[in-house]
Amino acid sequence: MRQYGWVVLGLVVFVGAGCRGLAVQTQSKVFLHSSPVEDRGPLAEMPVQLPWSESPQKIALIDVDGLLVNSPIAGLGNVGENPVAVFREKLDRVEADPCFRAVVLRINSPGGGVTASDIMWRDLRTMKARRRIPVVACLMDLATGGAYYLATAADQIIAHPTTITGGMGVILNLYNLRDAMMQFNILAVPIKAGQYTDLGTPIRELDDQGRALLQQLADQYHARFREVVRICRPQHDPARQEDFDGRVFLAQQALDRGLIDGIGYLDDAIALARQLAKTPQAKLVVLHRRHDPARSVYATTPIQPIQTNLFPLSVPGFDRSQLPTFLYIWQPEPTLERRATGR
Repeated sequence: MRQYGWVVLGLVVFVGAGCRGLAVQTQSKVFLHSSPVEDRGPLAEMPVQLPWSESPQKIALIDVDGLLVNSPIAGLGNVGENPVAVFREKLDRVEADPCFRAVVLRINSPGGGVTASDIMWRDLRTMKARRRIPVVACLMDLATGGAYYLATAADQIIAHPTTITGGMGVILNLYNLRDAMMQFNILAVPIKAGQYTDLGTPIRELDDQGRALLQQLADQYHARFREVVRICRPQHDPARQEDFDGRVFLAQQALDRGLIDGIGYLDDAIALARQLAKTPQAKLVVLHRRHDPARSVYATTPIQPIQTNLFPLSVPGFDRSQLPTFLYIWQPEPTLERRATGR
């Protein structure tokens, strides 16, 4: 697809205390060539741990990085991939190859959409049940919200000493922009059928009944999170309700609460996977796109949109995500959704 547009560049030079200046303005026509779909090729396997093993047995290292959303992480100059789809593709590859004897799930994510997190959790449990192979989750810098939700599907959870985890809450970001719109003489005139068809709209204040309806949804999603932890983490005391108020924990706190099984590094998680699979000679391979570099155990699939770095300024409310959704996420910064998805 070929697109073009006019770009106006302005330059103002100020001289002296009187702020006299010279203004220069140029206009250029730029062309962009883009495609709505980019074929980055099939998955490849790259051995990433020395010494190389000649054994046909393999341990799959699957990375889960960034925001968990069921949509392509796209941006200017970067079509990106759907994290949910890529995750399922990697699981299917493991399930189809009998030489894979275990999985190490390397997680570095603040969480993401409720449904996206749940789909990935269910797919991992399904693959594990079909293949009957051990899965070890290794939590890196961050594994909160939906990322921890996903980790509970593993047989063992190992966290780095400095990992931040927990964040077991639900959030839906809404903004009231009525007064801000009035500053620009913008008046919304919606025509609708159905009182709540625009529930959560930024053009007016959320009334008590509308807030109650959305709160009910949030409470139901929260109850589902608690049930997942109850089923998958019997080590956790369900009476500790404060663990589900969205707070985050360091690794030792998470271990004391039964939210993880041990503290260590990625190498320890890999060694544990070999031990559980009873395959000490199995080689470790990263599943990645052929054009993505994967030369160490820390290699990631690049999904961060370029435009995030080009246009870092973001205003909550004005710069909203195109798809409002409930999130299992630790989100101290309300524009994280936009920055991570490039929208």
